[in-house]
Amino acid sequence: MRDADAMSIRLPELLAPAGSWDSMKAAVAAGADAVYLGGRRFGARASAENFTLAEMERAVEHAHLRGVKVYVTVNTLVHDRELAKLAEYMVDLYAMGVDALLIQDLGAISLAKEVVPGMELHGSTQMTIHNVEGAIRAASLGLRRVVLARELALPEVESMASAGIGLEIFVHGALCYCYSGQCLLSQAIGGRSGNRGVCAQPCRKPYRLLSGEADAYGRMNSGKAVSQTGRSYLLSPRDLSLYPHLEMIVRSQVEAIKIEGRMRSPLYVATVVDVYRRALDAIGEGEWSPSLKDMDDLALAFNRGFTAGYLMGERGEPLMATESPENRGLHLGRVSSVDGHGVASIEIHGTAIPEKGDGLVFIQGDCKVGLVLRRDPLVRGRQIWLDVPPSVERGAIVRMTRRASLERRIQEIMRRGRPPIPIRIEMTWDEGVPLARARIAGPKGDLLVSLEGERMEKARSSPLSNEQIRTQIERSGGTPFAVDLSMNYPGGLFAPPRTLNRLRRDLLEGAEIALIEAFKPSKEKVASSRSRLPEISAEPPFHRNAANHLAKTSMARLIEVPAELLCPGRSSSPTLAAYAESLETVEGAVRGGCTRIYFQPEDRIASSATSPVPPLELLERAVDAAGKGELVWKWPRITRRRFLDIAKPLLPKAFDAGISEVMVDGLGAASAVIEGEPRMSLSGSAGLNIWNFRSALLLKEFRRLTLSPELNAQDILETAARVKARGGPKLELVVQGSQEVMVSEDCLPCRAARTLSVRDSTLGLLDSTGRTFPLRLDTEGRTHIFNAVETSLVDAVPALLDMGIASIVIDARWRSPAYAERMAQIYRKAMAGDVMVAKGEVRSMAWGGITTGSLFR
Repeated sequence: MRDADAMSIRLPELLAPAGSWDSMKAAVAAGADAVYLGGRRFGARASAENFTLAEMERAVEHAHLRGVKVYVTVNTLVHDRELAKLAEYMVDLYAMGVDALLIQDLGAISLAKEVVPGMELHGSTQMTIHNVEGAIRAASLGLRRVVLARELALPEVESMASAGIGLEIFVHGALCYCYSGQCLLSQAIGGRSGNRGVCAQPCRKPYRLLSGEADAYGRMNSGKAVSQTGRSYLLSPRDLSLYPHLEMIVRSQVEAIKIEGRMRSPLYVATVVDVYRRALDAIGEGEWSPSLKDMDDLALAFNRGFTAGYLMGERGEPLMATESPENRGLHLGRVSSVDGHGVASIEIHGTAIPEKGDGLVFIQGDCKVGLVLRRDPLVRGRQIWLDVPPSVERGAIVRMTRRASLERRIQEIMRRGRPPIPIRIEMTWDEGVPLARARIAGPKGDLLVSLEGERMEKARSSPLSNEQIRTQIERSGGTPFAVDLSMNYPGGLFAPPRTLNRLRRDLLEGAEIALIEAFKPSKEKVASSRSRLPEISAEPPFHRNAANHLAKTSMARLIEVPAELLCPGRSSSPTLAAYAESLETVEGAVRGGCTRIYFQPEDRIASSATSPVPPLELLERAVDAAGKGELVWKWPRITRRRFLDIAKPLLPKAFDAGISEVMVDGLGAASAVIEGEPRMSLSGSAGLNIWNFRSALLLKEFRRLTLSPELNAQDILETAARVKARGGPKLELVVQGSQEVMVSEDCLPCRAARTLSVRDSTLGLLDSTGRTFPLRLDTEGRTHIFNAVETSLVDAVPALLDMGIASIVIDARWRSPAYAERMAQIYRKAMAGDVMVAKGEVRSMAWGGITTGSLFR
């Protein structure tokens, strides 16, 4: 970088994780500009140590006294019954001076704007913001900053700079396989929702790719394993490290760069923050180039192998850690020989030479042997000799897992702490009374603190000198300050040392209090926020008796719940709908009795340049195939620029062709529809994560919204009642089909089965328990994974309709016309109350059996 360029560069905020008190102190000491941490509830890392309210207030004070901001994660999805507690929590955070809330839930955003309108809000990466329209929409909701999806490339990030919102990106740490906020795999398998902070990380487990032919209902028939020797962890990404590309990122106008790791140790946090802090400062001075030593330190902190990620265009094997999801440490070399006395010769491949106290691991196939060096090895050039356990053999890979010198250096950084805050103190005397005035930089300008000390007497023999007074006042150990003292001392005065010490202590304590209070809102603003809480808390729990009954009942009892307990009651004309991806499936669903079809010709729209049928003609044919039924154009869950640039211009023509509504899964897609054709209506699919009535009411431009499949019966009842009572959108629920649990930018079949014709095969993922998860690849190369057991709520349909669900949906995509037709017939009967023999037939057509999902959890 040229020095002239460095003068104008604006460094992004360095944001560090703090999963515990010690990690928070480590991040602050190592040079973070801000930390993000979570409480014991409402945070997406429930397994971290996290903070009580008292601990959080202490953490906020510690950070603010050192010039560091604190953002608190409130980034889980929230039930209606939790909104009052969430509102109270938000006010507590506001009162203690938290700098911003990090939020996922749309209802939580609505609540924050109402209860703590002065609080800064940041959109979590769980919001899945992946296009400029989404960033603009986030700004319109009142968000000050948004954490972008980690799947974006740097040019896409740069294109969002004009969106009117601060942009934050991850630069280091663990990666999710799925788009954040769209992963339901952990919930589907074991009821541990990533959207509630309790993800069991099933992506770090082994899987095998299966390929087979489809049967009459679209299920895999005689699936066979695709060879993948030594690469069983098909969904496990490497760790992100953008350190080598940091200068390019700094120039991209992102507002903040973020380190992942609230589950990591204080040593990890301090190491990574220190490396990025020094790099940013050097970039700002125009004197930076990536350091091999720093890269080694990052690897030693923790890594599953590093990748530059989607941001820098990496895909396929360079992105994935398919051999193992464990920490790799730092690669040193291989054992070239072992003599009869247990001394191994190791050929060093990298730059690091192990030293006394370092930890090494020797890897031979599945066998791993570790040791800690008791003395320095013998070194000659690139060859070293050291004592090893008897089981270590020639050819073993050698990795360093602990670097003693790095740990000592980081511990010294943590002990030394952050450079002190300058405080300018002016002292004058008025008839022997010392007057001290302190000035420090606050968050909104300089802060002034004044204090009058005890009168000093005229000295009889040994007056205090300027130097003696300066020695007492400039002692600031144990405080966050460094004193710069100026004084106009008349001389000839005396006071015992304790008098000046007390003046100094009281003055610096007053400065601390003033600085802490400067970050807090006024007492009047806090009181105004607290005054809104009774109204939130007074929200009646709709139909509590019915809700409790539904939560405890069995499936057989559910359909017998008296209708009078279930008002809001049925819609005047409940709808049976289906998702379909082909014209044949549209026709099958209509024959079966569906009156509303969500048509998702995703593959052909995305690849319109090569499609045998032009996209508009395809949509027109779908309208004809739907007959008297209503056809809705369903957009894919992820709508990157390529799709939007093709789809948006089609909207006016599609409207003129008889399509008056589009279904979307994201805020950006919704904005794109409105921009492309204002006459279009909107409906929302499950990707919007509707968990509470506030989320539904916030999306006032939507005609219909699909409730999250993670909700249980009580959640559905309470949300539906509140939405209907306020005249909100009609609510839908997907009641049948293979639930989509992951969507990934990775093309899994492309790297796991290079010779497989993935377009013509029915694919699945086999886990260690024998379950097979359907897998589909779309035209844009994304992998879609579905639950191994098919959702079926057929015998709950009457009760769901009584609970206020206006439309029930069969997901027949990528199955078959026969599946769509017969399932529609079964559910048409269920809507009329006939559920006696449906379940067995549904099971006979389902993939992997059937489940009621979260309905009774």
